[in-house]
Amino acid sequence: MPWLSFRRWRRRFFLVGAALLAGFIAIVFAVGAEVAIHAHAQIVEWSPWLTLVVAPGGFALMAWIARRWFPSTQGSGIPQAIAASVSDDGQFRQRLLSLRIALAKVVLTLGGLLAGASIGREGPSVQIGAAVLHSLASRHHGRIAPPRDLIIAGGAAGIAAAFNTPLGGIMFAIEEMSRYRVFRANSTTLAAVIFSGLMSLAILGNYTYFGRSAASLGWPSGILPVLITGSVGGLAGGLFARLLISVSRGLPGRLGALAREHPIRLAAACGLATALLGLVTGGATYGTGYAESKAALEATADLPGYYGIAKAMAVLLAFVSGIPGGIFAPSLAVGAGLGANIAALLPDEQSAAILLLGMVAFLSGITQAPITSFVIVMEMTANHQMLLPLMAASVVSVTISRSVTPTPLYDAMAQGLLRRQPRSPETTNASALPPARPDEADK
Repeated sequence: MPWLSFRRWRRRFFLVGAALLAGFIAIVFAVGAEVAIHAHAQIVEWSPWLTLVVAPGGFALMAWIARRWFPSTQGSGIPQAIAASVSDDGQFRQRLLSLRIALAKVVLTLGGLLAGASIGREGPSVQIGAAVLHSLASRHHGRIAPPRDLIIAGGAAGIAAAFNTPLGGIMFAIEEMSRYRVFRANSTTLAAVIFSGLMSLAILGNYTYFGRSAASLGWPSGILPVLITGSVGGLAGGLFARLLISVSRGLPGRLGALAREHPIRLAAACGLATALLGLVTGGATYGTGYAESKAALEATADLPGYYGIAKAMAVLLAFVSGIPGGIFAPSLAVGAGLGANIAALLPDEQSAAILLLGMVAFLSGITQAPITSFVIVMEMTANHQMLLPLMAASVVSVTISRSVTPTPLYDAMAQGLLRRQPRSPETTNASALPPARPDEADK
């Protein structure tokens, strides 16, 4: 009988094993990130001025290793996964997604966190998950599932394991990874997310990323905070995404010349600027921003008024330097700072609720993936009371962001990767891609 076929069950076991491996690497990555952040904090506590040596040296070393041996590890990792899922060139996909690249991504991102860079592990986890499942397709010549389906499933598994948000992982696969083509990897993606999530559950237990929040907004009094936060977050996120897209295409003037001729010196300069920014802010801008955001949500510490802008500057410096590392988690921290500023203007509302709105609004503004953004934030805080306000703020944010930046950040960067791939008749390139949304055809 077909359902008893040994080959069919062997393929399923390989898929389950790959999903478990992707989840395991994501969990090891998460634990390693905490260790690296704590080690940097210990260095700064012992002598804050040491960061003036550690940050420039760490940035330069990570940039040099990445450029010299692992160029596909630079940056977030989400654009690499998207570009690989769109391209039909097997060699191009292999350059972006391999076990060698995945392991290097882990090590180099941890090195950046140890140096104090404002980067996250969630974007890299997408590339790592996609690389693990893509290697499965490469070894079995697509007999388990089409390579594109496995790449999408791996990216979803990476997000799900990194944030412990299984529903957010599925939404990410649909909304971000499948923006160019119809989503058809249902069973493959579900299996990958479920088993990577089970690995996370087995090792770390049933935890929420930011703890459990009981914040809520009154209705209809909450309409004003939603509109303000959604609009401000969408405008700020859209402008920041536009800035990052411009930087990814090349810096202007002397900075551009420095980046082309002396990229390692530029990375060291970005590290030095990061160190100075950390000294000025008392260390608040180092790392992912997770601790500061969680403390603000739990009302155990307040975010200073300058935090959002300072954190955004630190994220930009890491991005310009070209070191491996994502912007997903740091963007949540920037959004928390933005929400804290808005909460100060609305003293009658719960500040924690405004912080959550700021986080989802800024993340939606950058990624233009509204469903993924509010689902992830809701799952990270186990707060279902805020579902409608988060949803509304996310929709408002994306509407504003699209008017500022028509092409989403990760898609624009993926298109840049596709334009640089070798040309061949069977290669899908950026010029052949359909617009991400129907309304973009007229822009």
